[in-house]
Amino acid sequence: MKQALIAVLAILLLAAHEARAQTKLSVKWEELTAADFREAIEQSKGTCLLPFGILEKHGPQLPVGTDLLNVRYASLHAAEKEYAVVFPEYYFGQIFEAKHEPGTIAYSRELQLKLLQETTDEMARNGCKKIVIVNGHGGNESLLPFFAQSQLEKPHDYVVYVQWGRDEPKGGPQKKDPLDMHAGQSETSTMMISHPELVHIDRAASESGADQKRLNLPNDVYTGIWWYARFPNHYSGEGALATKELGEFEMNAWISAIGTAIHAAQADDQSLRLQNEFYEKSKHPLDTRP
Repeated sequence: MKQALIAVLAILLLAAHEARAQTKLSVKWEELTAADFREAIEQSKGTCLLPFGILEKHGPQLPVGTDLLNVRYASLHAAEKEYAVVFPEYYFGQIFEAKHEPGTIAYSRELQLKLLQETTDEMARNGCKKIVIVNGHGGNESLLPFFAQSQLEKPHDYVVYVQWGRDEPKGGPQKKDPLDMHAGQSETSTMMISHPELVHIDRAASESGADQKRLNLPNDVYTGIWWYARFPNHYSGEGALATKELGEFEMNAWISAIGTAIHAAQADDQSLRLQNEFYEKSKHPLDTRP
């Protein structure tokens, strides 16, 4: 009788364990319990996504959180296919060029870097040893490589990867927008997929997204006012040309690219080793030999 009872208890415990193992963990950092978070880190192999958006005007037809909403949507869908833990909404990036438009939140350059460093440090302290920053905003394209490079300043027990997310996918519906740089055909189309209820396509033609060409400088000469000089309405392209077909194609391509980045980060066993080797050598540069 005692042995039978023990056998029944063993079966029940095994069933409970299997049921828990089969429970699908959320990919959202904020939705996990503390116990589930521990399992999520293990399941993700310490790989976490930091979707990086911004708050800025997006033409007359899209919400100020377009970059934030789109990058979060793409990251969540990618993480559901290649499991990773996705950090909550993050919008503390570079957007000085849109300070003249309503709804823009532009933090100081010092705070941008300090907050991003402390965020990745805290993520790593919680087990995220492979942090993939998924960029959703063009204005971060100088900030994020610099941040990644600056990780060599001092030792870290984790690796930062940057996923651009904006490589032009091949094939798909033909685009008609010759500019299509900001709130144009592509971005409006992807918002039709991620948050169609926030797209006001009827307003897209109420402002001009044309290049005003108000500067005459050589291509190899840069100045920070370039964007405002060309697009003072903070709108580049023709959002009215957007289609759901194009949005679905581009969003799927982005999700696939993020999934590839997750897979690559999980398989990467060299970056942290090389970082540690570099940190050690940088302490004694005169000992470094060819």
